[in-house]
Amino acid sequence: MVNNPYEVLGVTPDATDEQIKTAYRNLAKKYHPDKYVNSPLKDVADEKMKEINEAYDTIVEMRKNQTSSSAGAGQSYNSYNANQNPIFNRVRSYIMAGNLEGAEQMLDGVSEFDRNAEWYFLKGMIYTRKGWSEQAFQHLQRAVKLDPTNPEYNAAYNNMLNSRRYGASAGYDQPNNTYGCNCLDMCIGTLCLNACCNCCGGGC
Repeated sequence: MVNNPYEVLGVTPDATDEQIKTAYRNLAKKYHPDKYVNSPLKDVADEKMKEINEAYDTIVEMRKNQTSSSAGAGQSYNSYNANQNPIFNRVRSYIMAGNLEGAEQMLDGVSEFDRNAEWYFLKGMIYTRKGWSEQAFQHLQRAVKLDPTNPEYNAAYNNMLNSRRYGASAGYDQPNNTYGCNCLDMCIGTLCLNACCNCCGGGC
C-alpha cells in the first residue's frame, strides 16, 4: 500500500469523489504505457502508473469502508455490482483510463471458476476498444447468456448486434475508439450502473 495515496494523486484528503476521479484520469493519461513504448522512460512510466493505480484503489477501498453516508468514492460503485469480485471494479477503472493492457492482464489472472458474466462483459469491452469486433461480440453474447437481466450487458450487446445486422460501423472496428453509446465509458464515467436508462437509454 502506498504511504499517502492522496499525495500520489495530488489531492487532499477532503477532496470530493469527482476530484479524485479526475486527478486519477489525468495522471493515467499522462503516464499511459502507449506513450512510452519506445522511450527510455518506459520503466519509470510503468512504475508511476502502478503507483497511481494503487493509490486510487487504496482511496476507493478506504472510503468504501467508511460508515458515513455517501461520501465514499467506493460507494460510488452502484449496489448493482456490489457483490462482484473487487478486481472487476479495478478493471473498469483501468478501461476508463485507457489502460487496456493492464485491464486485460488483470482479467486474465482471474481463475476460470470466477469468470462470470461481468468477466465476459469487461473482456468484451476491451476487445471493443481494440477494434476486435468478433471477439467482442462473442464475449458480450456470453455475458448476456450468463446474466440476461443485466441492462448494461444487454445494452452493449444490442448495440453491437445492431451494428453487425445493419452494417453500421459505430466505431466497433476502430481500435481505442468510443462506439455508439459506449456503455462502459458512460457507466463508469458517471458510475451509474443500476439501470439501462442510466447506461444507454438516455444517450442512444
